[in-house]
Amino acid sequence: MASPKQPNLDSVTTINDDGSRYFLHPSDVRGLWNVTRRLAGVLLIAIYMLLPWIPINGSPAVFLDVENRMFHLFGLTLVPQDLWVMFFAISGLGFGLFFITSLLGRIWCGWACPYTVFLDHVYRRIERWIEGDAPARRALDAAPWSAGKLFKRVFKHLLYVIVAALIAHVFLSYFVSLHRLYGFMHEGPLQHATAFGIVAFLTLVLWFCFGYFREQFCIIMCPYGRLQSALTDDDTINVGYDAKRGEPRGAKGKAQGDCIDCRRCVQVCPTGIDIRNGLQLECIGCTACIDACDDVMTRVQRPKGLIRYDSFNGFAGRTRRFLRPRVYAYCALAMLGLGALTLVASKKARPFNATVSRVGGSGFFSDASSVRNIYKVRVMNKRNQTATITIRLGKETPAGYQLSGSEQTFTVDALDEMSRTCVVLAPAAAYTGASDVVLEIHADPGDVTLKKTVRFLGPNPHSLKTPNP
Repeated sequence: MASPKQPNLDSVTTINDDGSRYFLHPSDVRGLWNVTRRLAGVLLIAIYMLLPWIPINGSPAVFLDVENRMFHLFGLTLVPQDLWVMFFAISGLGFGLFFITSLLGRIWCGWACPYTVFLDHVYRRIERWIEGDAPARRALDAAPWSAGKLFKRVFKHLLYVIVAALIAHVFLSYFVSLHRLYGFMHEGPLQHATAFGIVAFLTLVLWFCFGYFREQFCIIMCPYGRLQSALTDDDTINVGYDAKRGEPRGAKGKAQGDCIDCRRCVQVCPTGIDIRNGLQLECIGCTACIDACDDVMTRVQRPKGLIRYDSFNGFAGRTRRFLRPRVYAYCALAMLGLGALTLVASKKARPFNATVSRVGGSGFFSDASSVRNIYKVRVMNKRNQTATITIRLGKETPAGYQLSGSEQTFTVDALDEMSRTCVVLAPAAAYTGASDVVLEIHADPGDVTLKKTVRFLGPNPHSLKTPNP
């Protein structure tokens, strides 16, 4: 069995000199950071799995109902006309990530990225359970094929496929709801070929990524690691090695520094780097090397923290600044985006939408006694319950104008829409020319009123004495 590869700064560890793939087998590690990170991972997986089960206002907490063009987000229902508000959500979350990165480096990758969460807390746990610790897995790789090796590999990948299928089904439930997904599963794949194809494709992709591609995605494909150098500075907190304290390294009793060159930090790294070479693109901030080094320092009776969370300035013994211009800038931009989202959502993302348009044909109808305009009111109910809609004239409408038939009241079924024709009448005595009228569209439950201003057209007031043909 070959010894583990020695990392360097000239090339990534996962690529051999001949361009072939070098497979990593990170060792397991125990410690405070590992336990905390494991708990965070379990919590995030639980949130992902449970959100489709949690009802808010009659819909799942997150339900992107593409078929009916309804998007339910934690009680807020959006229709395609409202989706422009997502610009503020995306920009706010993006700058929020920049803000976190400027403070704490690549903590998103190591602690909250879905790819890392499932890879480290699900797939690598399965692999360690079946094939053993890192030396045992390397020995299994080097061993010739046998019944035992074949059984372990087939069993491992079978579990990989099952977990990938479970993740894919939960993902699809965000778009079709759990109830409908359960029905799809009972009716057979050919009756719902699109849904089945999506699940099959996602299962295959997830199995490939988590079973084979693994850390290559973070190293080669993810753009966030490449943005890291532009978002951080010498005051950003990162996982790092205290070279002033650790060097010169060497075996215990043969070196002046605290680092005994045990390479334990390298053995536990999921991307195969040596953190002692400095901050690198491949580092995802998972803190495995911190726990590994702290454990070794405890064993050799030296202070912990040789590898720790700190900034370049902190490792150099210089003053550290927590708040600095880029932090203020990213924070302000994040608050601007999320604040705008909150404001727009509270004012625009109503439980129902309404549009008012003029009926085609003549712009108005008139005789000696009155002028009439006909409008089409279209109401879309975005709630999961029937809404009672009342249409009336607003107080801003000129005095004397009437809505034919007085107030109009009708019901709109849950997640449905309905159109209603409204006739606004201006008696000859009240009509003074073209003007604006306001239609108030009130919905219950919710006690929400939308006001729509429309133009009321008509002839010259003096011509009313002679009826139009």
